[in-house]
Order: sequence, then C-alpha cells, then structure tokens
Amino acid sequence: MVTRTASRTGSRVITVLVVVWLLIGVAAAAQRNYFKGSDASCAKIGTVAVTIIAGPLNYVGANPKIDCEAPQPSR
Repeated sequence: MVTRTASRTGSRVITVLVVVWLLIGVAAAAQRNYFKGSDASCAKIGTVAVTIIAGPLNYVGANPKIDCEAPQPSR
C-alpha cells in the first residue's frame, strides 16, 4: 500500500530528475553558444528549445536542429 509520504517522495524524485535533465540541456545549449547574439529567428528559438528538452541526449551525440519558416504577411 502506498502512503502519502511515499507518494510525495516519489513526486520529489521525479521533479528533481526533470530539473536536472533541463539544467543539463541548458548547459549543452550554452556550450554551443546558442544564447549569444540577438538574431531571434524561428529556427534559432526552436533549436534552443529542442536542445534544452533533449538534455543529456546532447552528450551522447544528439544534435537537434529546427528549420522553419515563418509565414509572410500577404500584400
């Protein structure tokens, strides 16, 4: 039978693992200099987001890149 204490402990462990996973992703994006420069394009923002979400997978060879085009306004 699962008690409330065990349930809270499990939730905390999962929360800590997710935070550590995302921090590793931020470190990978920083090492690739994704935060330098001010040219915020759809592709750059997408690449940074996917790199952060991929987390530790970046260190085993994953190098996610996003290629997108924003719709242009009609004339």
